[in-house]
Amino acid sequence: MATGGSTSRDECSRILTPEEVDRLHRDIQLVSDFKRNKLEAEAKRNWDLFYKRNQTNFFKDRHWITREFPELLQDTETRHLLEAGCGVGNTVFPLLEETTLFIYACDFSPRAVDFVKSHKLYDETRMRVFQCDLTQDDLSDHIPADTLDIVLLFFVLSAISPDKMTSVVTNIYKVLRPGGLVLVRDYGLYDHAMLRFAPGHKISENFYVRQDGTRAYYFSEDKLAELFTVAGYQVIENKYIHKETTNIKEGLCVPRIFIQGKYSKSITLHVNQQNQ
Repeated sequence: MATGGSTSRDECSRILTPEEVDRLHRDIQLVSDFKRNKLEAEAKRNWDLFYKRNQTNFFKDRHWITREFPELLQDTETRHLLEAGCGVGNTVFPLLEETTLFIYACDFSPRAVDFVKSHKLYDETRMRVFQCDLTQDDLSDHIPADTLDIVLLFFVLSAISPDKMTSVVTNIYKVLRPGGLVLVRDYGLYDHAMLRFAPGHKISENFYVRQDGTRAYYFSEDKLAELFTVAGYQVIENKYIHKETTNIKEGLCVPRIFIQGKYSKSITLHVNQQNQ
């Protein structure tokens, strides 16, 4: 674990206090195999219940997205984008207003998909929304292969079991055009939320279950880069994003750590695969 003198790449998201190091060292007990399997089997149900409870009120619209990812504004002609794990539309609807993109959007939760379709800005001439399990369902059943210019993965991979993440990025690879980009924002290693988990919530290394049954994985730079390179992508950007969240009521200012990446489908590799 990180200490005052740690410089390991995986651990440089931030320097941990001695108390935080001790807490992580002591949190070694994993949930039972029965509970781990139950969480996996009920993943869709738990996210559907999440949206039943919170409806469209939990997440804020991501109007910051075009500042962080200016590639989204390069609209010389109509381009095609997929948001994989769109939730209730907190990203796609700001994009509809700010760009000329044609947007595909999918989510694990049928209830979330219904919320998107009932939104006042929903426009079938500009977007297509569908329910999908990214770890099992073939995206090419919904989107022509090798056609997407951009795919967004915002806080999606972290909700998926680590042993199924490769299936997701491989699935996306099929529908991304050569030279197309996958843009990622997710939870970073040693984020404040990771360190708040009480004992008994750890599923595996850096992977935890929340009280509502939804899960969260916290990425190191190495882990995220490896996930995409193994699937055949080129790494364009792969870095930690440091933010601070202030809770005025409680007088707290806590460090938030996200991870942000940009990964490209290699044109050369795609041509070689076609020629084989």
